[in-house]
Amino acid sequence: MSPHPGLWRQGENLVCRLHKSLYGLKQASRLWFAKFTEAILAAGFIQSKADYSLFTCKDGKSFTALLIYVDDILITRNDIDAINSLKSFLHTCFHIKDLGDLKYFLGIEVSRSKKGIYVSQRKYALEILKDYGFLGARPIDFPIEEAKLSDKGELLKDPEKYRRLVGQLLYLTITRPDFTYSVHVLSRFMHQPRLPHMDAALRVVRYLKSTPGQGLPFQSDNKLDLIAYCDSDWAGCPITRRSTIGYCVFLEAEYRAMASTCCEVTWLRFLLQDFHLPSSEASRMYCDNQAALHIAANLVFHERTRHIEMDCHFTRDKILDGTVSTWHVNSSQQLADTFTKPLGKEKFSAMLRKLGVLDIHSPT
Repeated sequence: MSPHPGLWRQGENLVCRLHKSLYGLKQASRLWFAKFTEAILAAGFIQSKADYSLFTCKDGKSFTALLIYVDDILITRNDIDAINSLKSFLHTCFHIKDLGDLKYFLGIEVSRSKKGIYVSQRKYALEILKDYGFLGARPIDFPIEEAKLSDKGELLKDPEKYRRLVGQLLYLTITRPDFTYSVHVLSRFMHQPRLPHMDAALRVVRYLKSTPGQGLPFQSDNKLDLIAYCDSDWAGCPITRRSTIGYCVFLEAEYRAMASTCCEVTWLRFLLQDFHLPSSEASRMYCDNQAALHIAANLVFHERTRHIEMDCHFTRDKILDGTVSTWHVNSSQQLADTFTKPLGKEKFSAMLRKLGVLDIHSPT
């Protein structure tokens, strides 16, 4: 904040009187980001089109990536001297605090080993268990029963407690894909939560008690092959009869799921390009519906596809330009089932292992 030039002509020892806080205003974060962007672009960085909070710089074999969230910044580079140089540059532009190696960021914990990095939200999960008195509760093996929730039951006297819990679980799904579907179902009843809905939400918390440190490993020797699984539960909602689509990136309803998955894969490929890791091969997309695969591969519009919106044919365009290739997978091997329907204990545990979800805190 710079005082008006005329202020100094009136004498020394004068100050501006603050009538309103600047930090809490809606414009503050936007103006700060604009100021930071101007400074970092002047340093030779390029702003990503896939994620505007990502900035990258490549100089010969040296590569730097910088990610910013409000006033929290992550920096990574393959050259430690270049990182120190960048931090010195930022010190000249702003008053920053160096917190050292990344260990904790926005509730996400990062652990390192020779095999790669591991991200989890163990501390956040334990806080949820403590808030709801479940630290000593008996854990369960899977998060949601196969019987689907309905809009029946006694209304909760305090719906805010339910909404707060679902919101906490929603943030936890960043590193916990295992109960993504459960939180999706619970989110349908935010406007009028009932007693069975609260019981189902607390069941997820009890499941959380069994593996609070579970998270996602990212191996250093990964070949960076982009592989996706997509699935759809056709008209699965017992109340609205709407479908649930799901995908993980490692007849009409399935085709729509493929279109959504294609969008995610395309975005990830753009993001990899920003990290100078382009993929020369088509990303494999696995689907267990033969009809959807035939529609995606068939270039002729026939009677059965006239009712499908044009944006769903985005999949076909991506197949033609070599971005993705479709593969059939048996329903028993469809990993995206975890995100579209409730599974029993045995199938849920098997799918979880195949997803690569890991708990480094569990006893061996």
